[in-house]
Amino acid sequence: MIKAREIAKKVQDGSLKAVDVISASLAKITELNPKINAFLEVFADEALARAKEIDAKEQKGRLAGVPIALKDNILYKGHKASCASKMLQNYTAVYSATVVKRLLAEDAIIIGRTNMDEFAMGSSNENSAFGIVRNPLDYERVPGGSSGGSAAAVASGMASVALGSDTGGSVRQPAAFCGICGVKPTYGLVSRYGLVAFSSSADQIGPLTLDAEDNELILSIIAGPDEQDSTTVPLPFKGIIKISDSDAVEAKPYKKPQEFIVGLPKEFLQDLDPQIKACIMQAKTKLESQGVKFKEISLPYAKYASPCYHILTGSEASSNLARFDGLRYGFASQNSADLEDSYLKNRSAFGPEVKRRIMLGTFSLGSAHAEDYYKKAQKVRAVIRKDFERVFKEVDLILTPTTPHTAFKIGEKQDDILSLYLSDLFTAPANIAGVPSLSVPFGKDDKNLPVGVQIYGNYFEESKIYALAKLLGS
Repeated sequence: MIKAREIAKKVQDGSLKAVDVISASLAKITELNPKINAFLEVFADEALARAKEIDAKEQKGRLAGVPIALKDNILYKGHKASCASKMLQNYTAVYSATVVKRLLAEDAIIIGRTNMDEFAMGSSNENSAFGIVRNPLDYERVPGGSSGGSAAAVASGMASVALGSDTGGSVRQPAAFCGICGVKPTYGLVSRYGLVAFSSSADQIGPLTLDAEDNELILSIIAGPDEQDSTTVPLPFKGIIKISDSDAVEAKPYKKPQEFIVGLPKEFLQDLDPQIKACIMQAKTKLESQGVKFKEISLPYAKYASPCYHILTGSEASSNLARFDGLRYGFASQNSADLEDSYLKNRSAFGPEVKRRIMLGTFSLGSAHAEDYYKKAQKVRAVIRKDFERVFKEVDLILTPTTPHTAFKIGEKQDDILSLYLSDLFTAPANIAGVPSLSVPFGKDDKNLPVGVQIYGNYFEESKIYALAKLLGS
């Protein structure tokens, strides 16, 4: 699959037809999706019709003809959004998410909806009600989760771009497993309007792309304030993406990328897989050869981000998913004896991982336990945020692994829930603190599987992250 910016440029100048782009994408889906199961539904006729309309336009948008896949928890009016769950398998969206509207306004073409871990809960894409997703680099391995379908769609060439949602690493971890780029933006930078909520204080929509430049392009289009989402921040996004004196948000210009000081958190490198650590060190060496300086830093409370994440997101999921009871939304049993029986049967449509997290959250919110779990986790979250604020007074960016291991085999960790939960060990801190983070591929292990390198930035300084990623060649 050609990169998004190259497709758009060629469609704009007439050297490539949007119809041909979409036809090629659909042919790839026909060939590969039966093996990978990345797409739950493909909008073939609609995509071709839209491509013809775009080809006929004189003025074409910044994403003219670019085929984009949507994770199945992002609403697209008139299309199903099932969250890969039997609970919502027949739900049709009555409005489009803000991010979808912004992509369509730039002449992108939504080609289909992608598989995911049910309600975005999982690290392997083995929790979908509609079958597992396979890693396109090795069909015996997982693509990561919960945005595994989106990552697999891009990595396999079935789509140029896909949108995912990231609550604890669900864009960055599958990006790392599939050898592509994925970003979790600063909380509040991208509207969540039209994203089915898992954890409202941590969810963020982010693009998955072949490289950092495409990623930056997509983020610049979908980001920005939205009156439908009160958590979005009213900042001029143009200045956040582009590094130049005239475009900078602040009065002072950004440094040149070669002048960055990058922090290496010692806690993230302790007991790390030697092959992943070697890739981190190689990335460090490459950046140093271009003038980037490194400094050892400490993020002592970051190790608590994963347990903090599971308590807080489970608690919010317990509340957010309460609406899916079969009476207002979702699966409704037809043979219930009474109201209690109806609730029991209706809620049984949730899969085991969703039930597990709802129960964990409900327990954490209970009057007997809230002080020890939920409230304490909120205090830990504040401490983790202060950790990052302190460190970003010393360095411009932070370099870490994306995951503690590369893509594992399907079924390998299904009986080891703790190990699965620790897959977000290096990614969850970004969601807990609200800072941005980008995963880029850099190197491979001895099984020829891609290794993800993660770049953390300060709030609303995505531009610096992308600048460093480009120095890495991503």
